[in-house]
Formats: sequence, C-alpha cells, structure tokens
Amino acid sequence: MLHYAIVCLVIALIAAVFGFGGIAASAVGIAKILFYVFVIMAVITFVLSLLKKG
Repeated sequence: MLHYAIVCLVIALIAAVFGFGGIAASAVGIAKILFYVFVIMAVITFVLSLLKKG
C-alpha cells in the first residue's frame, strides 16, 4: 500500500510539472489517504504483534 502512495505522489509531481493542476491535486489527495491508511495498518499490526508475544 505504501508503494501505491508513492506511485500516486510521483504521478502528482509529474502532473504538476506539466501544469495539470486538477490531476495533481487529486493524485496528492489519493497519496495522502493511502499513506494514512498504511500508517494506521502498520500501527495496528505492531500492537497486535506485541499483544500476541506478551
């Protein structure tokens, strides 16, 4: 999922360079959402692994 967030960020940067503001804004929005979902899932997995070992 982090891979998809990075891909969306790269697409946003390329779109911004070529002047496609709307596409760049949507790609950045998607990248932000995917990044936050990735962080939340990583934290949940970390906590669950600590609980399973303890």
